[in-house]
Amino acid sequence: MSKQRPTSTSQVLAALLAGTALLAACGAASGPLGSVPVPSASAEPSVAQGSPDVTPAPSVDASDEPSSEPSGSTGAPSPSASASADAGTMVVRAYFWLDGPVGSRGLVAVLRTVPATKAVATAAINALLDGPTTAEKARGISSQMPDGTQLLGLTINNDSATIDLSSEFQSGGGGDAYQTRIAQVVYTLTQFPSVKAIGLEIEGTGDAMALDRGAYVDLLPAIWVDRPAWNAAIGNPAHVTGSADVFEATFRVSILDGSGKVIADQQVMATCGTGCRGTFDTSVPYTIGKAQYGTLRVYEPSAKDGSPQNVRDYRVWLTPKS
Repeated sequence: MSKQRPTSTSQVLAALLAGTALLAACGAASGPLGSVPVPSASAEPSVAQGSPDVTPAPSVDASDEPSSEPSGSTGAPSPSASASADAGTMVVRAYFWLDGPVGSRGLVAVLRTVPATKAVATAAINALLDGPTTAEKARGISSQMPDGTQLLGLTINNDSATIDLSSEFQSGGGGDAYQTRIAQVVYTLTQFPSVKAIGLEIEGTGDAMALDRGAYVDLLPAIWVDRPAWNAAIGNPAHVTGSADVFEATFRVSILDGSGKVIADQQVMATCGTGCRGTFDTSVPYTIGKAQYGTLRVYEPSAKDGSPQNVRDYRVWLTPKS
């Protein structure tokens, strides 16, 4: 992210309005979206969530050592669209930044277990403002959301959300950082299929332009996995969705166990490639003796010599096939 970008809200939004082509097919969330609720102008409608996430491990475990289950849990995580094993909680997504070389770094989804609420959009934004965990930071995950930023208001009407943030949101980091933090907000709110675009206000003032995911594809890695999220259980076979812009639309997905041994590797093709970003949706079966943390790896074999490039690793929870 070396280009200089506008630093004020008005300048950023005006620049995007002039120069961004909306990539509807490629920018939308991957996978089935589910039903869309009846449009509402209420301050916090019940927002339908997107395709189901497998829940995160019940407790954060910084270790990579194979284990029969995550520490502190009473069993392997189970798939859920929004609720965790505890009926009083639910799972929401927040989008942070996973560092790496050019072509590998970019936005990354993480899951958060929060108290059950109909105000799921507010819960997701609050999870974003809370920032990455210590364990996530140790693995290169960061956020461009400035400390002290507060959510002042959030309304959803028809298919658009308007979010009002405190003035701290505009502080520090320069144009690149500001662009990234807007993208974090946009991706976090558009995880919900009833939210297609975002209007941003700072202390009650802002522009009416609708921002969507298509405006921020340059902040994605060459191969972007949206599901599974970082540190989530991936099931078996693993269901992997996202988007990619790679040579001839072809890349590979690998699964590595806790010791780093490759236990699955298969070719995947996106709907578009070589200069355009296409989506992908694939299943990857794997064989493993016991549940453990491992790695989901996506990479593009070099056209020159086949060596891996644009490598992106996601820490995930692996389970034997049931």
